Amino acid sequence: MKSSPQSASPHPDAPAARRRRENRALRYFLRGLVVLVPVTLTVSIVYWLFRKVDGLFNPYIESTGLGALLVFSLIFGVGWISFFPASKRIFGQVNIWLEQTPGVSFIYTSARDFLEAFAGNKRRFTHAVLVNVHAEEVWLVGFLTDEDLSGFKLGVKYVAVYVPQAYNVAGQLYLVKREHIRPIEHLAPADVMKYAVTGGAVELITGATSAKAKAEEKAEAEVEPEVEPTARPAAT
Repeated sequence: MKSSPQSASPHPDAPAARRRRENRALRYFLRGLVVLVPVTLTVSIVYWLFRKVDGLFNPYIESTGLGALLVFSLIFGVGWISFFPASKRIFGQVNIWLEQTPGVSFIYTSARDFLEAFAGNKRRFTHAVLVNVHAEEVWLVGFLTDEDLSGFKLGVKYVAVYVPQAYNVAGQLYLVKREHIRPIEHLAPADVMKYAVTGGAVELITGATSAKAKAEEKAEAEVEPEVEPTARPAAT
């Protein structure tokens, strides 16, 4: 009588090889998420904004892209006209009227100051600093927003530092003594902001980025000065 063949025993390295394949597949999947999710989010947000802007004049303008072109042209035109002395006087009167209108003043001044802080002539987030608040050797990443707190009866010995929160659109304002801050001069403010809001998850790039930021600030400072209307001679 023939003896039955023995069942083949599994290779001792088979479980380890299977785990390596599973880990490799998981790494590929996570890497795919890292590549695709930021691109997808960026394209989706840009497309959503484009559709919103392009649809502002619906149903008067139904051609795709024409509404967005009209909005951008309008913004550009208002910005160009605002540099003329006559326009400055008109916008100044409108500004005063909106500031003095009850109920509207808070909304208008908040929106205006917010945009001025990021994109206007009174930018507040261009001076990145380290601020010491809670403990002697604990430092927070923030931005110097005010160097004269006379309005709070603190004088020039104190400064205002805004500290953004990671993965949030909020932040905290601290009024601290000037000696409790350290300027961050070797990094571009935009890189410091990204580092703060991402919880330190991005790589800081020094040198070229900082030099580029300084060149941009210098170019903005050399913008054509405001033209003031010539004063009329006093009547004799």
